[in-house]
Amino acid sequence: MSFLGWMGFLGALLLLMALSSAYIRRLPVTTSAVYLLIGIAISPVWLNLVEINFIDQREWFEHLTEIAVIVSLFVGGLKLRSPFSDPGWRAALWLAGPVMVATIIGVAAVSHYLLGLPWPIGFLLGAVLAPTDPVLASTVAVNDAADKDRMRYGLSGEAGFNDGAAFPFVVFAVMWLQYDSLGNWVGEWALHRLFWAVPAGLLIGFTLGKSLGHLAIFLRSRHRETHAPNDLLALALIALAYVGAEYIGAWGFLSVFAAGLGFRQAEIVTVRKAGAETVEVKATSDDEGADHPPPAETTLGKFVEEEKLDDPAIASGLVVSEIISFGTTVERLLEVLLVIIVGICLALFWEPRALILAAALFFVIRPAAVMLLLIRTPTTRLQRMMMAWFGIRGIGSLYYLSYALNHYAGRAELGEAAALTISVVALSIIIHGFSSQPILDLYERKIASKRSIPDVDDN
Repeated sequence: MSFLGWMGFLGALLLLMALSSAYIRRLPVTTSAVYLLIGIAISPVWLNLVEINFIDQREWFEHLTEIAVIVSLFVGGLKLRSPFSDPGWRAALWLAGPVMVATIIGVAAVSHYLLGLPWPIGFLLGAVLAPTDPVLASTVAVNDAADKDRMRYGLSGEAGFNDGAAFPFVVFAVMWLQYDSLGNWVGEWALHRLFWAVPAGLLIGFTLGKSLGHLAIFLRSRHRETHAPNDLLALALIALAYVGAEYIGAWGFLSVFAAGLGFRQAEIVTVRKAGAETVEVKATSDDEGADHPPPAETTLGKFVEEEKLDDPAIASGLVVSEIISFGTTVERLLEVLLVIIVGICLALFWEPRALILAAALFFVIRPAAVMLLLIRTPTTRLQRMMMAWFGIRGIGSLYYLSYALNHYAGRAELGEAAALTISVVALSIIIHGFSSQPILDLYERKIASKRSIPDVDDN
């Protein structure tokens, strides 16, 4: 398909999705599943309009998926507004830490013992497939900054943290493949990739996001700009946080996520200093509410007059809302393109053994790790069950796969890993895509019924 052909196809698809959005929202399926089916339809499997070889196009796949993930991470961080002392963060940290490591080990074991893959490739598969995807998990992520539901908050925090926290293990697997055995290099890997790169990435991103957030809000308020280019501000902050972290050998993904968190903290500080009335934010579950100023963007009307921008709280709300709107639009466009490409790639990379791996990951490894390791976190059994199921795999896994293909010379050895990864991602989009809305509806009904019976203990 030519460039004009792609442009016409995507234009027609976007028009169709826009005009039929009211009907699609009523269907028990996510738009990602629809995009995947469209990709399969135009692939050699059916209409044979286009064919894409993931391995041959691995370099531009790495950059395209990289952009999609970092935009999603920044917007995701901007939506997480609870103070870091809030118990709701505990589930996110456990999901992004112990649960992720347990998932890597579980996938590696299944890949080795059931699929017959060497341990290094099995470990690479585990690291690639362990993270919950920040792009495709939007259905189950927090709806906005006022959403304090601990299930959604845990999944959103996990998607932000573990798309950077999984990177050291992807690098470990690639180094294992290169050295062909464990040795002295493991200590160097741990010192650089874990003990330095993780905290350094978080620190530089958070500091940069908070500093530039304060500066942007101050300038917006001082000059009363109602039409400042906040899309450029978002892109600049994402680029600086990512490049700054990578330059000092830290993890850029974690830095971008932390930049979103830091920018949100600048908004919180601004609202408090402006003397905003502290109200109780009603949570969607149990006792998750807290005395905390409401998100500044929720106080805005449809139009904001220049005179009102004298109030820094109004200015901060305008900046944040415009950045979230811009980031969400970019995220959605990249999701359309990349998920369609996954569907196209299935024609060459479908691997039947992925059914075994996906079944083990979705129904055994992830649920067991979540239910066992999160039992001491401030979450109910129902919330843990939801988080156990919604470990959606997607664009982040494709980025790690393309990274491994580009940084390991023996790419032929990774052909099975590529096929298994693409197939498992496609299965996740289908299975989670068709199950997410019905299960979420059930969850909301359960939460509503428990609010009417305050003495129910579901721990």
